[in-house]
Amino acid sequence: MSQVEKLLKYQSTDEKLLKIERETASSEERKNFLQAKSYLDNAPQKFENLDAKAAEMRELLEKLEKKYAEIVETLSDFDHIDELVEGGADITFYKKNVMQITEKLKSIRAEINTLTKTIKEADEDYKARKRKYMQVKEQALELQTAYKTFKAKKQQEAIEVQKELDALAKEIDKDVMEKYREKRSERVFPILCEVQGGRCSKCGSELSLAGKERISSSKVTECENCHRILYNP
Repeated sequence: MSQVEKLLKYQSTDEKLLKIERETASSEERKNFLQAKSYLDNAPQKFENLDAKAAEMRELLEKLEKKYAEIVETLSDFDHIDELVEGGADITFYKKNVMQITEKLKSIRAEINTLTKTIKEADEDYKARKRKYMQVKEQALELQTAYKTFKAKKQQEAIEVQKELDALAKEIDKDVMEKYREKRSERVFPILCEVQGGRCSKCGSELSLAGKERISSSKVTECENCHRILYNP
């Protein structure tokens, strides 16, 4: 069996290992667990941001209520307006002031009502998020167990395939095997590709004269462009 034939057999077995790796990485068990983990990891910062926002709104509400009370207090200046009228004073100025103060109070009261509603909604949202957090926290333990069980099963399958690969690797030239593993670490697959019409079937680059001579004599040949290992079918 030539080196190329041995490599093709190795690659065929290695494809089984790659399939196991992909199944593990793309499994629903892994996806569900990582989603829950990501949510739990990010939740504390979000809660902290919500707490800070709530504190800002409460502080603003206190300022508005204080301002409202202060303006209400100014209305006490007009408690004796009847006496002023009886004394013949022109109340036009006072009426204008009262109207301005009243409008200001209406405006601040509207702000207070809007902000109070916003705070209430934010509080309800915060409590809902807390409930969800506790639910996800409980689910995460189950999801982690499911993923660990699935992963352990796949790891055992991978171990069995790796044993086959280790046995096959002993019959392949060390330098060739090193090139293969280097490409494999780069997540390139397949690593061995056919030559079709004097060209690499993956990247389409034409072989040099030296490359054509090597491959015609069944020697291991590397694509000068994508550096995959080529063989003549």
